[in-house]
Amino acid sequence: MEHVTLTTERLVLRPFEPADAATVYAACQEPDIPRWTSVPSPYRLQDAERFVGTVVPEGWRDDSSYSFAVLSQADGSLVGAMGLVRLDRLRTPERQAELGYWTAKEHRGKGYTVEAGRAVVRWAFRDLGVERMEWVAEAGNEGSRAVARKIGFQMEGTLRAKLIHEGTRRDVWIGSLLPSDLPQAPEPPGPTRMPVPDPTPYLPYPN
Repeated sequence: MEHVTLTTERLVLRPFEPADAATVYAACQEPDIPRWTSVPSPYRLQDAERFVGTVVPEGWRDDSSYSFAVLSQADGSLVGAMGLVRLDRLRTPERQAELGYWTAKEHRGKGYTVEAGRAVVRWAFRDLGVERMEWVAEAGNEGSRAVARKIGFQMEGTLRAKLIHEGTRRDVWIGSLLPSDLPQAPEPPGPTRMPVPDPTPYLPYPN
């Protein structure tokens, strides 16, 4: 698939580029990211270089995953990563995908990941034909679950011993999002029109 860039009120989402390796490496030194995601631990600069230089472009090229760098419009800093994975199910009658993300520590608590997530799932439903979006996280990842709920995901339960992390089987939480779960996107503003004089006297609107 050709690369796609999405914009929101405060963010730009674009595919990762080789020049992003250093900032990805720095963000992934924060312990919570390797603890709750599948990134290698310890996370080396070579891991970041392989991710932005090989994994991301291959995912876009073969339609197996679409990974976005989430950037602040204000200063261009890396807010986090967001991607659609398990896209093989998109090419079956299931028409499903999975949303994954992490947020740099200094940008947490500002609503950025929810804002980016809503943009990605709307794009997936509208342009990719996704009919069911899933979110999966290791049980106990309260931060990720809070973000998923704010995006609109409905929690469906716990899958026991579903995930193998650091050699141990762990439970995971799963949630889903359907196109009908999202609020209607606001219509873009129409052309500005000059007001037409109204001979009717102004009357206050009743409360």
